[in-house]
Amino acid sequence: MINTPTTAAKPVQQAITGEEEIGDLSQPEQALAQFYKGFNTRNLDLIDANFALTDEVVIDNPLGGIRRGREQPHLMYDKIFKSPADMKVEFWDYTINRIGEVFLAVGRERGSYVADGARKDISIRTSRFFRLYDGIWRQIHHHGSIEDAQMLASIQQAVR
Repeated sequence: MINTPTTAAKPVQQAITGEEEIGDLSQPEQALAQFYKGFNTRNLDLIDANFALTDEVVIDNPLGGIRRGREQPHLMYDKIFKSPADMKVEFWDYTINRIGEVFLAVGRERGSYVADGARKDISIRTSRFFRLYDGIWRQIHHHGSIEDAQMLASIQQAVR
């Protein structure tokens, strides 16, 4: 018999911005904070530390397409960080579901980026999977979707 919860987890509205103190990386929220700190400060060392060193890593998003392998997070985020888009996002309206040594964070990112010399808003549906390695959560999968077609085209152009 499979045990299923009778109520769904209530989404967390307190955003993870990356401005949080990064402490115990055995805590899911801390692993998420590490990623967003790396992203929002354009720190590739933190991005590299956040992702698992395994060829099982998969990224699927509108800025990098589908990428597989341990080097892909570094290559994709390096391209984004070198672009004039100056993107900043926070993670909100999310749930965290832990299943043994894996957790899944599903929610939304909101923020801004620069395009055509102007700051523009961005909204992304986001999921991130993490696996526990030696007591530390490491990201193994990221999926992001931008629903607004004009916003998608604008951000893709800004990153190119």
